[in-house]
Amino acid sequence: MDTIFAQATAAGRAGVSVVRISGPLAFEVAQDLSGPLPQSHIAALRTICDSEGVPIDKGLVLPFAGPNSFTGEDVVELHLHGSVAIVQAVLSRLSEYKGCRIADAGEFTRRALENQKLDLAQVEGLADLIEAETEAQRKQALNVLTGRFGDLVEGWRSDLIRAAALLEATIDFADEDVPVDVTPEVSAILARVAGQLTKEIDGSKIAERISAGFEVAIVGAPNAGKSTLLNALAGREAAITSEIAGTTRDIVEVRMDLGGLAVTLLDTAGLRDSDDTIEVMGIERAIQRAEGADLRVFLTFPDEQLPVDMRPQDIKVHPKADLYPEEKNAISGITSQGIDDLINQITRTLAQLSGGAGLATRERHRVAMIRAKTNIVEVERILLNGVEQYDIASEELRSGVRQLESLIGRIGVENLLDEIFSSFCIGK
Repeated sequence: MDTIFAQATAAGRAGVSVVRISGPLAFEVAQDLSGPLPQSHIAALRTICDSEGVPIDKGLVLPFAGPNSFTGEDVVELHLHGSVAIVQAVLSRLSEYKGCRIADAGEFTRRALENQKLDLAQVEGLADLIEAETEAQRKQALNVLTGRFGDLVEGWRSDLIRAAALLEATIDFADEDVPVDVTPEVSAILARVAGQLTKEIDGSKIAERISAGFEVAIVGAPNAGKSTLLNALAGREAAITSEIAGTTRDIVEVRMDLGGLAVTLLDTAGLRDSDDTIEVMGIERAIQRAEGADLRVFLTFPDEQLPVDMRPQDIKVHPKADLYPEEKNAISGITSQGIDDLINQITRTLAQLSGGAGLATRERHRVAMIRAKTNIVEVERILLNGVEQYDIASEELRSGVRQLESLIGRIGVENLLDEIFSSFCIGK
């Protein structure tokens, strides 16, 4: 296997830059560059030299002996001064060694997966952690990276294997004088796993929203002050405002961090009947996005009816508090009246929604769990037909086990790997 190397920190000038080396030649190469290596997991100050022995830089050399390293291989990190020239000189020097090459995108993490230092769900958690922009995203990604989701899946897998083994034991001893009825134990296992799967499937949608960001749509009639409200919430002129009704034709989006949650605010076209073809298209888009949003803020007068039905968690406020200061629950993007209260209400509502989040964060997770639950439901149906069909039930259970194994990368995920690792930087 090649020894790979890459800059593990962001490109460009910095206080410190880290170059990572991993593979069978890592220690040999690092020793040639810097002299005798310190003990594993201990950093020491060394002079990094080129092929002529001329110093390139003086920095920390930190070795990790495999398998006790991120990749499971021998790894050395060179902590250099963050000069572009220094990093480039070290990378060029490393490329001169036979058997060493620059790493592909995500190759360090891929080796960690291949060497069973991480499962596939943890790899995805690491990718999400690197991309995390909010506190909620960080916590969620860390839960996956630390193995909580993998442990949960492994528990389900072990339970289903146990159930299948009980059924197969009954088949093997079907001709014995003392048959054992395993149905109660098997049924209890299936009910427990199905219940946990249902809970995790339900929570996966919310977990996805935490990862991708919640959408909050501002809806109302033309000139209700939606664009002005969006600008006030965003703290900048994100949308064009005008006295002319129907100014907003397309969706205007603003990304925010509310209470540690990623939130995208949507300013939509004013909802009304119109003969203007372009405005009608904007209204249709507005209704579509509003229907798909996680939360809607309705800017409406008390007796006003809109072509979008309110949901229990939606927020309704009276528009133009600057013109109707006596109205309760009124808001104004011009005077900022009610803005803080609205932000707090949106934050509380989304926090309540996020409380139901599961550990599964991706569509493929949900699909695999749904398929595994479908297998379990089918087994429960088959068991009602008696011992004669236990062999069918056992095979159905094994199909469910394979679905769960795909979640953590044990089987059937090769076609996913290139896509997953392409999102990583070269040094990760």
